[in-house]
Amino acid sequence: MNKKYWTGMDELANTPAFQEAISNEFTQDQTVSEFLSDDKLKETNTGRRDFLKFMGFSVAAATLAACETPVVKSIPYVNKPEEITPGIANYYASTYYDGNDYGNILVKTREGRPIFIKGNKDLGIAKGAIGSRINASVIGLYDSARLKGAKKGGESIEWSALDSEMKAALGAANNIRIVSNTVVSPSTQRAINEFSAKYAGKVKHVQYDAISYNGITKANQASFGKAVVPNYDFGKAEVIVSIAADFLGTWITPAIYQIGYSEGRTPENGKMNKHYQFESVMSLSGSNCDERIPIKPSQEGKVAAAIYSAVAGAASVDGVDGDDF
Repeated sequence: MNKKYWTGMDELANTPAFQEAISNEFTQDQTVSEFLSDDKLKETNTGRRDFLKFMGFSVAAATLAACETPVVKSIPYVNKPEEITPGIANYYASTYYDGNDYGNILVKTREGRPIFIKGNKDLGIAKGAIGSRINASVIGLYDSARLKGAKKGGESIEWSALDSEMKAALGAANNIRIVSNTVVSPSTQRAINEFSAKYAGKVKHVQYDAISYNGITKANQASFGKAVVPNYDFGKAEVIVSIAADFLGTWITPAIYQIGYSEGRTPENGKMNKHYQFESVMSLSGSNCDERIPIKPSQEGKVAAAIYSAVAGAASVDGVDGDDF
């Protein structure tokens, strides 16, 4: 009285084909060389789609087989530092300066590894504002192309050997030059002063910036008697005229200027300045201005002269006509 079920007519009739299928339920292992050497392959045809499927699978399988998961060894602390808790980030106050961008920053770290940079709202005049280049600077810490040690002639050298060679060379030298960008760090300047004092009469410090503000300092020296790079409070300006100066993007301290610029353009508070931008290439400042006037780089001086003539009520300078702009 036991019920019996069949999967098909072949199983019900127990045909030879069914018996062969049962015996070959699991296919025999066959190497790639045996498969390719089979003469029957010449008689088979494969559709284009099937061929692409097979190729896609074989390439993916080969790729996965070639990739080995790196071994990551996790070693627990024997004496855990008090300030480090695995999985919980720490923040450290610092400053950033690369000769161009400057900012007071907070560095987010996990187990001693910096992973994020943001502005520090509690320090500095920027009120926590930083530029995109400062924010992205943390990526440079993980550049695989960075040097991991001292090099001499392209070959690795021990630090102790390098120190010995440098001391000998400095002692025998008559002229020593230190080349750097503009130094704003008191500790760096103190180290340079101590080095210069040790080799007195031999050392000269040359400060060179890829983007130089030497022209601004000279202009302020001639105009106001002080060779300084000024700071501008755009929040108090009613009219802003910029000649090829992208003060919202790259010029001097854009992070600070952005704060004042936004404060001066808040109609709800009764403020709305007027911004004119003269430039040859579209910039961030030009894309946010009220009036953008495209000019050639050769016309920048003429624009400044024409504006001066209009403001001072003087005659045109060197034949410059303000109506040209």
